[in-house]
Amino acid sequence: MKSSSRAKTRLKADLDLIDRKILSILRNEGRLTINELADRVGLSSSPCWSRVRRMEEIGAITHYSAVIDHGAIGLKDIVFIEVTLDKHDDKVLARFGDALARIPEVIEANLVTGDYDYLVKVAVADTTHYERFLREKLYRIQGIRHTRSTFSLRTLKLVTSADPLLVNASV
Repeated sequence: MKSSSRAKTRLKADLDLIDRKILSILRNEGRLTINELADRVGLSSSPCWSRVRRMEEIGAITHYSAVIDHGAIGLKDIVFIEVTLDKHDDKVLARFGDALARIPEVIEANLVTGDYDYLVKVAVADTTHYERFLREKLYRIQGIRHTRSTFSLRTLKLVTSADPLLVNASV
């Protein structure tokens, strides 16, 4: 298992400029046909398709999805919740992560360093929905010691991934 993970990491680092162009375009326009994508990066369809498949296989492309406007489905408020747990053993962390994964309002959750353990992003309709979310879902997860919530007033930037043409991670 570890060697497979190392191979994926090594291969991800071997992405050339054309691979990065493909990724850059797909991150904003994931519904392009292979022909349209190939034209944009200056390749014929077959080599372009082969590159996309290789990047899917090595995990550089993890999935495709539609980005939904939460307001369009009645979830107009975004709340960030700092969560501190009582314990930090593997079993508690796994149980908490699994529980968060099952809650539909949770749209992102990160184990973090610092004064708290998790930063959880939730989408809710309003403060009444948020209170119900806390009482009926979040606070029913065992092991939470403390939470602190911050409502987002406005989203200034929202992207699903960094642009591989603009970010140089090797510096």
